[in-house]
Amino acid sequence: MPTAMRSKGFIAIALLPALLIFLTFVIVPVFWSAYYGFFSWKGFGDATFIGLDNYTEMLKDPVFWRALRNNLILVVSSIIGQVPVALILAILLSKNSFFTRFIRSAVFMPMVLSTVVVGLIWGYIYHPQFGIANYVLELLGLESWTRAWLSDPKVNMLAISIPINWANIGPYMVIFIAALQNISPEIHDAAKIDGSAGWNKLKSITLPMIWGTVVVTIILCISGSLKAFDHVMIMTGGGPARSTELLATYMYNSTFAVYRYGFGSAVSTMIMVISALLIGLNYIITRRKPS
Repeated sequence: MPTAMRSKGFIAIALLPALLIFLTFVIVPVFWSAYYGFFSWKGFGDATFIGLDNYTEMLKDPVFWRALRNNLILVVSSIIGQVPVALILAILLSKNSFFTRFIRSAVFMPMVLSTVVVGLIWGYIYHPQFGIANYVLELLGLESWTRAWLSDPKVNMLAISIPINWANIGPYMVIFIAALQNISPEIHDAAKIDGSAGWNKLKSITLPMIWGTVVVTIILCISGSLKAFDHVMIMTGGGPARSTELLATYMYNSTFAVYRYGFGSAVSTMIMVISALLIGLNYIITRRKPS
């Protein structure tokens, strides 16, 4: 047997256990959830087939559209606030030294923290009476800017997006550093000889070389934003008056609190459909490399 065939066979056998686990605990439940989206089911007892009634009720619910709007705000905020910042940090910290390793660790540290801890920390930062955000604004003489950050519908989604972006920049920075280190040093030497540096080098050489990585990170931002749950549940619980409701919290509040597992399955299926549409849109927009 040729060496290439033996290598492919070994890789397939090595991946098989992980693939089976993934199919059992991820793919099968996804289709099972989509199936129950067509039923009225309380999580126990018999399920009653109701067709598209769950989806019709969902699309008529103004809370669903508010949750979708908030999620889209979070998606845009994540793409703008995570990918460019992570790329800039990766470029600045790509060299391997004690200082850059320390800064990398500091940037990555929020990802190591529990999302519950992150939510509690930022909940205290935003507290209207003793939070550090309002305290700093008062020190700077900007008392008119102080507010109840998590209670004001005008700014609460922006306030929530900041800790989510803060906690997720680190992993994308590490991904970009790995991509940058895979660029051949000869290419950098040739760019230096041609006089390409700074923005021109980034636009003409670096970005095209790592464009596939950029696209992947944007996809991760989209999928991560659409399944955001922990931070919002800890900081606001979807309130006040459901003004910070996200699709994931809408699914949770519409399922486990009232035992409507069929409706919750329909919402989770809709989240996957919206995620697929946004990822497809991202592919259309980003399929051409910058030049």
